[in-house]
This record gives sequence, C-alpha cells and structure tokens, in this order.
Amino acid sequence: MKARVTPDPIELTRQLVRIPSPTGHEGPVVDFVEAVLKSLDYRVTRQSVSDGRANLYAYASPPEVVLSTHLDVVPPHLDFAEDDEWIYGRGACDAKGIAAAMIAAASRLRDGGESRVGLLFVVGEETGGEGAQLANALSPKGRFLINGEPTENLLSIGQKGAVAYRLTARGKAAHSAYPEEGRSATELLLDAIAAIRRFELPADPLLGDTTLNIGQISGGVAANVIPDLASATLMYRTVADPAPLEADIRRVAGTAIAVERLFGFGHVRSPGLPGWDTTTVKFASDLAHLGSWGVGYQLGPGTIRVAHTMHEKVRKSELITGVERYIQLVNHLLARTG
Repeated sequence: MKARVTPDPIELTRQLVRIPSPTGHEGPVVDFVEAVLKSLDYRVTRQSVSDGRANLYAYASPPEVVLSTHLDVVPPHLDFAEDDEWIYGRGACDAKGIAAAMIAAASRLRDGGESRVGLLFVVGEETGGEGAQLANALSPKGRFLINGEPTENLLSIGQKGAVAYRLTARGKAAHSAYPEEGRSATELLLDAIAAIRRFELPADPLLGDTTLNIGQISGGVAANVIPDLASATLMYRTVADPAPLEADIRRVAGTAIAVERLFGFGHVRSPGLPGWDTTTVKFASDLAHLGSWGVGYQLGPGTIRVAHTMHEKVRKSELITGVERYIQLVNHLLARTG
C-alpha cells in the first residue's frame, strides 16, 4: 500500500482557494477534496445535496471527535495570491484554509496512531446551512464536533444565532399628483419597519444583545408613481428563541405585508474546557445545525472581519498554529471519553 503523506496545510489552502466554489456551485471543490481524502486512505461517504453538490464524510475508524467546516464561499470570486506572510483569495479564511488545517491535523493524529477522528465537509453554509442539516442523517457519529470558522484560533464556547425575513408590502398604484387614488406600498413598509425597530430585543449575559440589520429595501418604479410594491430584508443576530420576535413582526405586518422567513440558525452555548482561553462570536454558523453530532465547539485560524470582504486573507503562520490547536483540542476531548 502506498504510504500516506500528511498534507501541507499551506499548499492545500493554495489549491482550495484556486477553485471557485460559490454556494450552489461547489461541485469542483467537493470533487477535489474527495480525491484528497481518498488519497489519504479514508473511507469517504459522498452525500448528495442537490445536482452536482454533495457533503463529504470521511473516517478511518468510528470517530469520537469530528472536525467539520464548509466548502462553499460567498461571491464574488477573488483570485488566489500570496506573499511571504499571507494567502489571499475567496475562502482563504472562510473556510478553505480551515478545511486544509483540519485535514492536516487529522492526518497527523492518525500518523501518531489516533484514528478516532472524522472529517465532515458540507455545502450551502453561506445561505442557510442546507448541507449541514442533511448531514445529520450521516453515521457513525462521535461524541464531540469541532466546527471550523475563523475565530483567530481561540476556542469559541458561544455563538449568536441568525434569522432573516423578507417583508413584502402591496399597495395600489396611482399618479403621484392624486395620492388619494392609490395606496403607497413603500409607506406601508416604512411604517412597519419603524414599529419593528422599536421592539425591545433580548439580551444574554454570555452572548450579548440581539441586533437587527435592515439589509435591503426596494420598491416603486418612478418618483411620480405611487408604488404598489415594496420589500425589505431584515436579519437578526439572535441570543434567544426567535419565535416571540417573529410573532411580533407578523403582528405589526398585519394583512397588508407578507412576511417570509428566509433562513434561521440557532444560538449555541458550549461548556468551557479546563485550561482553555475561550471566546464567543457574534456570527452564526453550521454548528447550530449539527447538534446531533455531540457536544460542539468552534475554532479556526483567521479573522471573521476579513471574511466576505474584497480583501479576504489568512496568515500562513495562523494556518500552522491552527493545525496545532486542532490536535490539542482533539486530544483534550478524547481524554474526556474515558
């Protein structure tokens, strides 16, 4: 049998970043990662999500700990580049560098005789986590899951949730000189948003405040036409059950405004670990969808502050440190399995 070669996380990051994989078009990067995992002599399960898109689950023996992250990225594609310190490009920190560090860490652990570590790579994280939700059907599962997101290599024990809504107001079009003959959808929408912004939002001592972003507003066709259609998207970063909030939004919307829930991620709390400095994060992730995989933690190289931007990057030294941190965390968790 051909000897396994532990991947270099920096070179593997280079290769992954060069492959465009916006959500919905992850096929080529999934194929590449599958080939890498098979070359490392893992048993690989390919779980179809939709045409040409799949999750990957790899293990050598039934795992106790699973390392997981996503292979999709946000648009637009950013070409790979590098200098002595940094790797640049879409997915460099969110989350292709993380995937590379996880593969390298699991390979090193296995080289040292520890094969109870699985690798789960999913698609669709950036638009609601469809891949992670389907991945709950996979087995065998372990007792712990480490989700990869850019946390600056700190152990996250809490994350906010996220829920998004589209509000669509319908009015009656008319000439703007005769507003009494129409009904402005834009005014209906703005009145509803003003009321929604006055809601008292939940707070949590660990996770902080619930926050609202009004990300998009559109409506109307011209300045001299009473608009008959207007819409807005709202996104909350949540720290509590969003059901009461959603009920309030629907109450304010009434019958004139349709409310569509676009997606939702739950908030997450994890127990602290002795000897580990911990943090919490304000962003949501697939960790909220992967509760059936055991106790969940989150850790990864890079900073979320450059993810989704036009200058996404990850420091090469952070990738190396990330491998070490994954190995340390896996060993710590395995020691707790008895």
